[in-house]
Amino acid sequence: MAIGRSVLEEHDLPGVLAPLDGVSHVRGATDVPLAEITLSELLDRAVARFGKREAAIFCAHNVRWTWSQFKEEVDGFARGLALLGLEKGDRVGIWSPNRPEWIVAQFATARLGIILVNINPAYRLIELEYALNKVGCRALISAEHFKNSDYLAMLRELAPELDLKGATRLRAKRLPQLEWVIRLGDTRTPGMLNYTDVLRQGKSDLTFDLDAISAALMAYEPINIQFTSGTTGHPKGATLTHFNIVNNARFIAKAMKFDENDRLCIPVPLYHCFGMVIGVLVCAATGAAMVFPSEGFEPIATLQSIASERCTAVHGVPTMFIAQLEHPEFSGFDLSSLRTGVMAGSPCPIQTMKRVVAEMHMREVTICYGMTETSPVSFQSSTTDPLEKRVATVGRVQPHLEVKIVDASDRAVPVGVAGELCTRGYAVMRGYWEDEARTREAIVDGWMHTGDLATLDEQGYCNIVGRVKDMVIRGGENVYPREVEEFLFTHAKVQTVQVFGIPDEKYGEELCAWIILKAGCESTPAEIQEFCKGQIAHFKIPRHIRFVSELPMTVTGKAQKFLMRKAMVEELGISEIKTA
Repeated sequence: MAIGRSVLEEHDLPGVLAPLDGVSHVRGATDVPLAEITLSELLDRAVARFGKREAAIFCAHNVRWTWSQFKEEVDGFARGLALLGLEKGDRVGIWSPNRPEWIVAQFATARLGIILVNINPAYRLIELEYALNKVGCRALISAEHFKNSDYLAMLRELAPELDLKGATRLRAKRLPQLEWVIRLGDTRTPGMLNYTDVLRQGKSDLTFDLDAISAALMAYEPINIQFTSGTTGHPKGATLTHFNIVNNARFIAKAMKFDENDRLCIPVPLYHCFGMVIGVLVCAATGAAMVFPSEGFEPIATLQSIASERCTAVHGVPTMFIAQLEHPEFSGFDLSSLRTGVMAGSPCPIQTMKRVVAEMHMREVTICYGMTETSPVSFQSSTTDPLEKRVATVGRVQPHLEVKIVDASDRAVPVGVAGELCTRGYAVMRGYWEDEARTREAIVDGWMHTGDLATLDEQGYCNIVGRVKDMVIRGGENVYPREVEEFLFTHAKVQTVQVFGIPDEKYGEELCAWIILKAGCESTPAEIQEFCKGQIAHFKIPRHIRFVSELPMTVTGKAQKFLMRKAMVEELGISEIKTA
C-alpha cells in the first residue's frame, strides 16, 4: 500500500490563537491532550457511560437504538464480516444513502481494523468501477437504489457474473478484487448476500473474539478512505486514521459544548466527513443522540424531525438552511429546542446566518471550515464568539493544529492579506491511496495545501474569500467571487447566487452571476447591475447575469461552478483564452 508518509509528529505548540509576529500564522491551544484511541474504543466508552440512553433514531425507517442496542448491532455485523474472511487492512465499500446499516458498518469495520471506503451515492457506473478498483475493495455494502440511481442494476452491469452465481465469492472481470456484494433490504438478488443474513449469522456465531481483535488495533492505522470530488481527473482517496477523525470529533464537540443531553439532527450525507465525523463521531464522543430525518436531505422531513424529536442541534450546508427557512410550512414548526449546530461545506451568506440565529433559535450555531484531507475541521467558531465573528468568519484554529496563509512563494503573508491556507498537525490525512505523486503535491513538509484563499485578522479569526482557482482576474484586478455573492445576497429579491469567471478577449475574464430569485419575484440583469452601481467597484459588477431555477450541486450541497462556467461558455459561444 502506497499512501505517502504519515503526518503524525507532534509539534511544540503553545496555546497560541492570535497570529505570530503580525504574519498570518496561528497555532491552536494544547491544554486538552490528544487521545490515542480507536473508533471501537470510542464506542465502548459511550456504551459504558450512556448505554441506556438513546443513540440513534432513523425517522424514515422506524429504528430507535440505545447505545447498548447499537453496540449489539455493530458486534453482530462485525462477526458476520469476519466469518466471510474479511480482516484487518481489507477495504470494504459502502454505497448507500443515510440508512441504519451505514453507521453500523462504520463501527463494525472499525472493530476489525477494516478500512471503510465511502462511495458517493451520486456515483454512476464508471465512477463506481474506478473507486472499487482503485482501493481494491474485497466487499461492497450496497443499497438497492436511491433517487434515480439503481445501484444493483449498475453492479450487475459491471459484474454480469453476479447473475451466474449463487451467494458465493464473486469473480468478475471488471472488478477483479471484489469478492462479496452485501445488499440492503429483504429482496434476494442472485450472487449477492443480504445484510440481514450476515448480521444474523454474526449474532449467532460467537467464535470470533472481537475484543481481542480490537485490542490489537492501533490508533494511527488507516480506517477510512473518502474520495474527494475533483473538477478534473479521477477522484483521490483521502486516507484517514482513527487518530485523525476521533480527535477531530472530540474538539468539534468541545467547541459546540456538546454532551449526552444533546440531540443532533443529521440531514447531511453519511458518506461525507460532515455526516460521519461532525455528525456520528461527535455524538459517539459525547453520548448525544443522532437523529436522521430521511435518506437524503428533505427540508420538510428535517423540520419535522427537529420538532418531533426536540433536537438541540442541526447540521447543514448553507443551501440546506436556506431550503428550510424558505419552506412555505417553516413557521408551523416549533424549533425552540434548538441551541446549536454546524454550518459548513461552503461559505455561508451573512444574511442566512443571521436568519438561522433569529428564526431557528440557533443562538450558539457554529461555523466550521476544513476539508476531507484534514479530517475535516481545522477552523471553528465557538458558541460564545460575538455574532459578528460567527457570521463573517469561520472562527479560529482548532486545538493541536497549525495554520498559515501563504503567497505564491510559500511565504506567510501579513495579517489581513489573502493567500492560500495551509494546515499542519494531527488532522492531516496519511495521504491519497496509492497516489504518491498527488500526495506530494498536496502535503509539503507536513503542510496540507488546501487550495482555499483566506485571510486572518489580528485575533486569529479566519475568513475564506474563495478558491485559488476560483479567483477571477479581470483586467489585472483580483476579484473574489464570495465578496460579490455576499453583496448580491443583500438584494431583497435574491434567494441564492453564485458568481464565477468566464473567458473574455478584452479583460481576460469577466464576472458572471447565476441567481435564484425568491418565490414570486421577478427581476432583470439591468436591475441587478443598477443595484451594484456605486456600492461595489465597477470591475466587481457581473457583466453576465442569468436567472435560473436551480444550480448544479454536489450531493453535499456545494455549488459546482465549473459546470456553470462550462454552460455559459457554450451559451455565449466563446473560447478559453490562451495564455503563455
